[in-house]
Amino acid sequence: MKKSNDLLLVIDMQNVYLPGNPWGCHRAVEAAGQIIRLIESGKPGNTVFTVFTPPKEPKGVWKQYNTENSSINQDAYMNEIMDCLKPCLKDFPGLEKSVYSSYAIPKLRSLADRADHVLITGVVAECCVLATAMSAIDAGHKIYYLKDAVSGLSEKTEKATELILSGLSPLHTEIMTVEEYLRRD
Repeated sequence: MKKSNDLLLVIDMQNVYLPGNPWGCHRAVEAAGQIIRLIESGKPGNTVFTVFTPPKEPKGVWKQYNTENSSINQDAYMNEIMDCLKPCLKDFPGLEKSVYSSYAIPKLRSLADRADHVLITGVVAECCVLATAMSAIDAGHKIYYLKDAVSGLSEKTEKATELILSGLSPLHTEIMTVEEYLRRD
């Protein structure tokens, strides 16, 4: 398979988002499998993982967020990357963020600036994924939203996220499956 100049962005695939955990996303395991498939294909030119960590010096509503979620914030296991994806961190960076959008990370924005497209994957569709997609669009980056490599809290909210992003298609975003992306030249 021909390697592209695309950036695969893997957003917050942490244990807390596994089904049955406090912020469980209903298809997180399936999304992880599709992310592994993308990585193993060798097609994306670069890959970056993000990890959400609680704000160390929270302002405004983030103070309440830290208080309400203190048990999760202090649980090392919940905050780790899912076991099936951990081996990927040997080859690709894991960058921390303390807000919803991954574009708050300067190194990530720099990598995205050099990419042809940003492949959006990860969790939570209706939160960190959507915030990141909108920030990427605002930064002028064309995004490919890989809907089977994204999971939300429910099917309904996943579809709502796709609907929002479809309003920015085809200029800013294209919504597709991993298979459809892999078949593209």
